[in-house]
Amino acid sequence: MKNKYRILKIVVTVIILGFLLSFSLKKFSNQEITDAKISVKMNEKSPVYFVDEKDIKEIVKKENPSGKVGTLDIPVLEKKINALPAVDSANVYLNLNGNLNLDIKQRVPVFRLNTNGKDVYVDEKGVEFPISKTYSHPCMLVTGNVKPEEYEKLVELIEKINKDDFSKNYFIGVSKEKDNYNLLTSEGSYKVEIGDLDNIEFKVKGFKAFVEKYLVYQDPQKYNKVSVKYQNQIVTTLNPRFKENDSILQVGRKEVAKIPAKTSVENKSKSTTTAKPKTSQPKEIKKTTEKKAPTKPKTK
Repeated sequence: MKNKYRILKIVVTVIILGFLLSFSLKKFSNQEITDAKISVKMNEKSPVYFVDEKDIKEIVKKENPSGKVGTLDIPVLEKKINALPAVDSANVYLNLNGNLNLDIKQRVPVFRLNTNGKDVYVDEKGVEFPISKTYSHPCMLVTGNVKPEEYEKLVELIEKINKDDFSKNYFIGVSKEKDNYNLLTSEGSYKVEIGDLDNIEFKVKGFKAFVEKYLVYQDPQKYNKVSVKYQNQIVTTLNPRFKENDSILQVGRKEVAKIPAKTSVENKSKSTTTAKPKTSQPKEIKKTTEKKAPTKPKTK
């Protein structure tokens, strides 16, 4: 008899708990998700404003027209928000009190790329996403025919520039001309040619040493280009518009004018005259030119 009472108690308890649970679930499902119950948090380190809280709430309402908890499909909503170009990741979940939480991490641009009439942002992962009509993020501008496979090294270059106070204040942009990368400076009209994106730290240190030991005493308008792409050397190109360079450039032109031009052979069938090679000076002449030291007379 005791066992029967125990089994009966367990069955009754399960029925009561099931009834209470179904009642609670029904009550929970009928709760309305109002604007006050929607919490949107942006979790990126650097503040960006590509995604607006109002836009996220509009997506929630669009995906759940009834506005009730029971009809909300959280995986679908989460996928919808993750599909936004400026969103890096999104996490959507409900609390027991019916509050809807959306933790969103936006993409933070490392540089803005302008190439072939196309203007996009690129984040730290090398992912490009479109610019916003309502918000412009301050970052390095990159121009030229940059390929997607170069994004990773370009991000590494710009992050190193931003971490160094000298480089951050000195370089304002990056341009690519054919296969050469150039750093645009805030001082003067010259650019710093770095070539490829390898050994960036070494190249930037070389330019920094050049500035501190030499360029700081010169007019920044003097140069048109400073190249650090060659190993263990810095090559400078003078600015032809700088007046103080006129005398140096004129000397250079005169030296170039002294170099004889090479003659080209038009027809192979025509006979060509070859100059006789210079013969070495005869030995007899060499002997006559060589003077022996006079011998001292013997003393008697």
